Amino acid sequence: MAFRSTKLISLLTILTLAISGSAFADTVKIGSLSAVTGPIAKLVPPIINGSKLAIKQINASGGILNGKKLELIVGDTGCNAQASVDAATKLVNVEQVVAIVGALCSGATIGAANNVAIPSNVVMVSPASTSPEITGLKDNDLIFRVAPTDAYQGKVLARYVIDKGIKSVAVTYVNNDYGVGLAETFSSAYEALGGKITGQEKHEDKKASYRAELATLAKGKPDALVVLAYAGGSGLTIIRQSLENGFFSKFVGADGMRDKVLFKLGAAALKDKLLIISPTSPKNNARSAFEKAAKADGNDPNGPFVAQGYDAAMMIALAIEKAGSTDRKKISAALRDISSAPGVEVGPGDWKKAVDALASGKSINYTGASGPHDFDKAGDVGGVYADFIIKGEDFSENQILN
Repeated sequence: MAFRSTKLISLLTILTLAISGSAFADTVKIGSLSAVTGPIAKLVPPIINGSKLAIKQINASGGILNGKKLELIVGDTGCNAQASVDAATKLVNVEQVVAIVGALCSGATIGAANNVAIPSNVVMVSPASTSPEITGLKDNDLIFRVAPTDAYQGKVLARYVIDKGIKSVAVTYVNNDYGVGLAETFSSAYEALGGKITGQEKHEDKKASYRAELATLAKGKPDALVVLAYAGGSGLTIIRQSLENGFFSKFVGADGMRDKVLFKLGAAALKDKLLIISPTSPKNNARSAFEKAAKADGNDPNGPFVAQGYDAAMMIALAIEKAGSTDRKKISAALRDISSAPGVEVGPGDWKKAVDALASGKSINYTGASGPHDFDKAGDVGGVYADFIIKGEDFSENQILN
């Protein structure tokens, strides 16, 4: 009896493995390292949905690698380096993803890259990590991003502040890879343009009170306070306590502060007091096609890094198709190929066109929802920025900045 049971269990095990193996063979998995919890949590669902839109379009247009289904597996980093390592480990070793969209927060990207992706030869394409530290990673050409580095954003922000007639600022920045890198580039560029920094202090995230730091920064009587942080981490508290205590009445922020969590203070209370810049997309056919598709899918196409979330997933898929394989080592080189001229021009929604071109031996050049993505040697791209103003209960793109 025991022998027959053992044989039966063994047979069932073999059948289960065969079925699961067959199911896996019909599916290609890519990961999404997203900060579902943490200081940018309210920004994340639309970014994930941007990636999911790309997956839906691919599967609806015949799938990947001769009809296989593409699947997105989401892991939560909490915008934290160690949590990102844990989530990436699960994606790579348990879920067996072949590439990763993400991470979103810079520290999470650096942690997952150094400890998991690079040792495992897994490509990562971040839609939102902007720290200059990522540029210098020894990454074996595995770490890419479709959002421009803060080495550029800091300069754009400095010029914008000067152009707004703000001649002196105090700077507070969050003590992480994002805040430190952006503060360095902004401060250097702002002073080079003739601006005066009356005080500068780093702060820790998620404190109950920043009043002591704000009181010190206010002593220099600057024209505005530059807040380089995540709104959901420290930014909201800093602005609220500045207004409550009369420390500052004018604020400047970058992409991390473009978060409607600030409207807990009342959108009307912030209007004309808050200046924000953030990456955006060039106004072209690719952007229009993505906006139409995203709206039809019930998503806001103009939310922070939503277009980049779409592009990261679509470009990974195109690289897999170009490589003709889920071999992790082949995806990196293919990623550069599909986003560089010359080649058949393809954009959002053009999956079948791209597959047909690749099948006929032609090269393709993907222009994304967030712009062209011609990677430099470090896997970085250029970018376009806009300033965002408060309209009603939302941030609205005002004008593209040079």
